Amino acid sequence: MAKILCLETATKNCSVSLGDKDLLIDVKELSSQGYSHAEQLHPFVDDILKEAGLSIQDLDAISISKGPGSYTGLRIGVSAAKGFAYAAQLPLISVSTLACLALQIKDIPDDALIIPMLDARRMEVYTQTFDAQHRELTEIEAKILDETSFKEQLKNQPVYFIGDGVEKFEEICKHPNAHFIKEKLPSAREQFYIARQKFLNSSFEDVAYFEPFYLKDFRPG
Repeated sequence: MAKILCLETATKNCSVSLGDKDLLIDVKELSSQGYSHAEQLHPFVDDILKEAGLSIQDLDAISISKGPGSYTGLRIGVSAAKGFAYAAQLPLISVSTLACLALQIKDIPDDALIIPMLDARRMEVYTQTFDAQHRELTEIEAKILDETSFKEQLKNQPVYFIGDGVEKFEEICKHPNAHFIKEKLPSAREQFYIARQKFLNSSFEDVAYFEPFYLKDFRPG
């Protein structure tokens, strides 16, 4: 059994999913410019469990999108996930926010690359490179975009850019191998499938000491 509740709060998309074994049961999500995670997250959890006829104690694990992303959103999501896991004595699974975003791209050429981008203000993005099978090829980084960004990746194969940082790169990148998938945000929908595999591998976090992956220090304003 693998009943897993997944929470995604790293961006303006507040998202909750529930899956069992290899089947995604339900997803609740709302994208808001106002980052209404504190108001939406717990009602989404209550609704999704009530509709499935389950309680927190019936679950096998809690999964959280660990970042990078919004400092406040990550704090809200991780605090909730740790609270659920601790109260019900459930294992905690963390999933990379960028990996969830990359998983939205499917059915592309075998030699293609996937580069998710999360907006990090101005011309900076949080990013990472994956192959067409969603395997990590680079480490996560905060990258300032310019006309020469990703020129080596674009040279010999199609590259699919996805996320809320894509629009500003599209303005300066005119390479024919670049494909821009806009208006996409990480979702607990894809998170479930990564969390399920980590559950099967018993890849769990220490509930007491786990912290979000911010990548950069918090800067107000």
